[in-house]
Amino acid sequence: MHDRLGARPLVLLALATTMTVGACATASSTGEVAINGAAPMSESAQATLADREQTADQQVQHVLNRLAFGPRPQDVEAVRQLGVDAWMARQLAPERIDNGATEAMLRNYRTLDYTADRLLAEFPPPNVALAAAARRSNGPVSAEDSIALRKQARQAAQALGELASSRVARAVVSERQLEEVMVEFWTNHFNVFVGKNLVRYYLHDFDRTVRQHAMGDFRALLGAVAKSPAMLTYLDNWQSVADSGRPTLQQLPPRASARRAQALRRAAAQRGVTPQQMERVQQLQQRRRGLNENYARELMELHTLGVDGGYTQQDVVEVARALTGWTLERGAQGGGFVFRPQTHDAGAKTILGVKFPAGRGLEEGEAVLDLLARHPKTAEFIATKLARRFVSDSPPPALVARAASTFRRTNGDIRETVRTIVTSAEFFSADAYRAKVKSPFELVVSTLRAMQAPADATARSAQLVTRLGQPLYGHQAPNGYPDTGEAWMNTGAILNRINFGITVAADRVPGVRLARWPAYDSLRSLDRAAQVDGVIRTLLGGAASNETREVLMSGTNPLLTRRGGMAADGQPSPAGLAQIVGLALGAPEFQRR
Repeated sequence: MHDRLGARPLVLLALATTMTVGACATASSTGEVAINGAAPMSESAQATLADREQTADQQVQHVLNRLAFGPRPQDVEAVRQLGVDAWMARQLAPERIDNGATEAMLRNYRTLDYTADRLLAEFPPPNVALAAAARRSNGPVSAEDSIALRKQARQAAQALGELASSRVARAVVSERQLEEVMVEFWTNHFNVFVGKNLVRYYLHDFDRTVRQHAMGDFRALLGAVAKSPAMLTYLDNWQSVADSGRPTLQQLPPRASARRAQALRRAAAQRGVTPQQMERVQQLQQRRRGLNENYARELMELHTLGVDGGYTQQDVVEVARALTGWTLERGAQGGGFVFRPQTHDAGAKTILGVKFPAGRGLEEGEAVLDLLARHPKTAEFIATKLARRFVSDSPPPALVARAASTFRRTNGDIRETVRTIVTSAEFFSADAYRAKVKSPFELVVSTLRAMQAPADATARSAQLVTRLGQPLYGHQAPNGYPDTGEAWMNTGAILNRINFGITVAADRVPGVRLARWPAYDSLRSLDRAAQVDGVIRTLLGGAASNETREVLMSGTNPLLTRRGGMAADGQPSPAGLAQIVGLALGAPEFQRR
């Protein structure tokens, strides 16, 4: 049995990629064996799909697992009737899809539309809240203030929990599935870490920024992220200023001076000092800071050109110089993006062989972003990452080249680049089918969708993603979570995934009740073999390996047996149909997409 990840025998079962089943099956044109019982496709849909290596049924499963977070029970038949290409075209134009039910669901979140300023005002950081309480009491903090501080801390955590919960909930119920896939892709591409300074207060705005541009223009997305308080804080560009002795744009226009004075007064009030004292603190911080290369380096290595993008360390320095003065209105105390001419290095620069004359300000940084966004290496890097997301861990070079060509020709049109990939022969190749391992986020969301679970407005579903190894906004390094299978499929992770499936089938996951699963009534009174066939048909796309079928028939997974039992949480293990469903959700066919 071939295993693309070359796993050890212990985990071979969980990584199987060759699917065959036994009884009640018919062979497909690819040699895979499928369970009978699916409704026939329309003639027009059959004609559209005739030239691809995947069977018609595989194509339906494939697009629902790549352009969406897996099928809901009704989705397979809907795509079969509409046609795979028509469904993909619809997903590529999310603005035309009615998403009213999802928007109504989102109104259950109290803080989801809060701005960073409102979050900071209502749930200030503990040190700020404590200082304010001490000033009010003019001495030790009172008992009443202590209670209020604890309440504020809980509310701040709840606001962050609402954002994480909303990401899972949108992915589960949104009709605009491809848009949600792209939001997840770009959120990971432009990774920020919740634990860095005030980043947690900026994440609501950051999510809106990514959503606005997820299917649009890459240059617009790049610029919006560069100016986002989350990224400015996470990679420290807010404190990057011209080194001592470098020329700057000293003169501030009257309006800018007035805004700076207003921001200074707000920062001073927060700290309980005079504006003059606050200005001296900021001047001291500026002298200590100087040039910071963190954002410039990751901008080229991770956001645009890639690690092999042909830039040098001197290019990193020059980009950092061009982006000095890109900061926050109130510095360490927050606020929106602002350009400070007096801290901008106004000297001449050369970046990737392009000369930038002296004396330029904000427009210089914009020109640098233009240069990087339009660079051929950026087209290649973004095309490679998108092809890896949609096709395979090692995407075909010819496909990457065509996608990069589209990216260049359209000046970074994300939608058209994705279209080139998902309408390609490589996308519908036999090798691409079930070639990707689901990340924890994808696994949780696809499970909830498969079981027809409603949106969970609590933080519990997001916590499930965390327990499986992918806390949202919790990746500390700027490279984001990996999008290749080996990162997620070690022995311990596989065991956790199998136990997760069993927990779901035992009704111990928010919103999931097996009795409400659409296939439940038709399967519950059948014999074991018929139930297994029905679960394979409903949850595994009609095809499963002999090993998976044996596990479902016996009710015993060898890996769990080695580890001493079925239930990871100490609860009784399910039996009957629930046991079959739980083991199917932990099967390699469901773990892959």
